Amino acid sequence: MDKDNTIFFDKIRPMRDEIDRIDSEILLLLARRQAQVEKVVALKKAHNMPVYHPAREEDLISRLRSQATQAGMNPDYLEDLYRVILRQSRIKQTRKMALKGLRPEAKVLVVGGAGQMGAMFVRLFSRSGYEVRVLDREDWDRAPEFCKDIDLALISVPIEKTCEVANAVAPLLPPDAVMADLTSVKQAPVADMCQAHKGPVIGLHPLFGPTTDSLDKQIVVTCDGRDSDACQWVVEQLNLWGAVIVPATAGEHDAVMEIVQALRHFATFCFGDFLCQRHAPLERTLEFSSPIYRLELGMVGRLFAQDPGLYAEIIFATPERRALLKEYIQSLSRHLDMLDRNDKSGFIDQFNRVAEWFGPFSEQAMRESTFIINKLIERF
Repeated sequence: MDKDNTIFFDKIRPMRDEIDRIDSEILLLLARRQAQVEKVVALKKAHNMPVYHPAREEDLISRLRSQATQAGMNPDYLEDLYRVILRQSRIKQTRKMALKGLRPEAKVLVVGGAGQMGAMFVRLFSRSGYEVRVLDREDWDRAPEFCKDIDLALISVPIEKTCEVANAVAPLLPPDAVMADLTSVKQAPVADMCQAHKGPVIGLHPLFGPTTDSLDKQIVVTCDGRDSDACQWVVEQLNLWGAVIVPATAGEHDAVMEIVQALRHFATFCFGDFLCQRHAPLERTLEFSSPIYRLELGMVGRLFAQDPGLYAEIIFATPERRALLKEYIQSLSRHLDMLDRNDKSGFIDQFNRVAEWFGPFSEQAMRESTFIINKLIERF
């Protein structure tokens, strides 16, 4: 080692040692922070308070960004760091809260509890101290026994079977039992449950898959059917597990889901099908890809890595959804003439009209997608 290198390492060693000491201090501070979080969890659990407090989190982030700027640090860097810390804190709180039942004396029946989504809710209610019964096809001869003294009957079966099952289960339930479903269509199931069951009814749509390991900030749409006060404990239990509750009418839910789920999934299916028909060289395209293309292709690949039956149920669930998808295909054909005429100015005019319609959301979308792209760059 020459003299210059020796001088360099002699100078940098104490600097690195100091960085190591600071890292140790950061670790100790995070441990102290987590100890305080444990106390907060205990207090929230005792008072049945929800895990997620969005206003407090955003106030904290705003304050930290301001402090970072004053300290000459990049506020985006500090926000990214604290978003990770806050999420880990919420997940830990949510897991603790999963052991807390608002009505632990209540008995819960999950019809279709052997399926993936049903099994997830079986675990959630069981861990929170509820007595949980699972009714599946092979147990149907024991249905009256399973339904006796039930406080909540949760129907988790394929969309096309939900109304049939609701009509079969309803006469066996106590009149004050809450009846709920987990399907991604709400108008017909909620109406059928209200017709079949004279007690409290609520429609639930969890906007997440059964592989979710935490309900932290996961959205559950709730649609009132009958006697919302009697159903409130179910909603509050979901909130206590960390879910974000979005109330809607059954009609509004179905109209929005036509776009959020059916149209989005079908458009993704069409893109993937087109790539398949063209025998596109996927691996080679990824070598040439920008992060945004990798992200888009990742969402297409994600669709085709899952259960086709589930997506068929969602896409073909109602005549209204199928009509919307036909309208979507027809809208694509409107642009054929633009391509035939090489009409760049027409494209720009239409682009500007759509951009004006999106309005301020475009800027929000730019910020959010840039954040995701940067995270993708870090990973790959």
